[in-house]
Amino acid sequence: MGVLKTTVLGAGSWGTALAKLLADKGYTTRLWARRPAMAEAIETDRENQAYLPGFTLPDTLEATADLEYALDGSDLVVWVIPTHGLRHVLTDAAPFLGSGVPIVSAIKGIENETLMLVSEMFEDLLSESLHPQLTYLGGPSFAKEVAEGIPTAVCVAGRNQDMVATAQEAITTERFRVYSTEDVVGVELGGALKNVVAIAAGIADGLGFGHNTRAGLITRGLAEISRLALAKGANPLTLAGLAGMGDLVLTCTGDLSRNRNVGLQIGRGKSLEEILGSMQMVAEGVRTTKSAKALSEKVGVEMPIADEVYAMLYEDKPALEAVGDLMTRPLRAERE
Repeated sequence: MGVLKTTVLGAGSWGTALAKLLADKGYTTRLWARRPAMAEAIETDRENQAYLPGFTLPDTLEATADLEYALDGSDLVVWVIPTHGLRHVLTDAAPFLGSGVPIVSAIKGIENETLMLVSEMFEDLLSESLHPQLTYLGGPSFAKEVAEGIPTAVCVAGRNQDMVATAQEAITTERFRVYSTEDVVGVELGGALKNVVAIAAGIADGLGFGHNTRAGLITRGLAEISRLALAKGANPLTLAGLAGMGDLVLTCTGDLSRNRNVGLQIGRGKSLEEILGSMQMVAEGVRTTKSAKALSEKVGVEMPIADEVYAMLYEDKPALEAVGDLMTRPLRAERE
């Protein structure tokens, strides 16, 4: 594949890291920021000091707040918009998306109001002619480590395998290996729901519990994710892979995890309002917890960890009480 003109929509830490990866590969890259002041600061400083400080951005990367300009002539479009802001940006961007251009979503969440997966939002808001261009990136990938060039393995899913192969080749580098899959739902739900379990793991750590607790939460959290994903049509093997277990382990154990950090502070006695007021970056799991609870109830899937995280975040349930309720549930078979 030759040199491409690429666009990344969303100038948070993950969007900036992906834009840097593409620009470092030699592509002409435009990074779209919602706020003009942010785009100007990135252009002036050659660094995203607000969201990814410490990394000089290549000269082949240009920041802009003009959506039409950002998308003009692009050969690859990567979306890194928070789920709650996606609908608005998708609507505005739709007229400027080119035919035959791979569209890669690197967004992990479920819309609160509609309970739509990100893939369902794209298909709902974009014309059917663009649907074959849609692909979805998932897997264990902290933005800071990708920007540092630390070896990372992820996957990209899509229903059109030629488009998936194009996106896979375009994004892969010597330090960023991309696998392909056709399982859009599995990649989507693995990426969204692991953030809820990461909050639970952080709460356990904040309470001072040990490795036994964390291992149990990760394993039973994966069981919950798998149940809901299978009910939505996912392949169970996907949840044993990079977008499932891989992303879950990273987010539940890594110090760079914003969702785990929210849980840590909850476990140490802080209120959700207090925590979110001190955070600059989005922790998608806080919103996804609402969606996970509502979606699991809608499809009739039991998700006790997600239910207890919801109760702690939104009903002020004491963390130790939530732990007690999880541990004293009626006994059952592990694979039930």
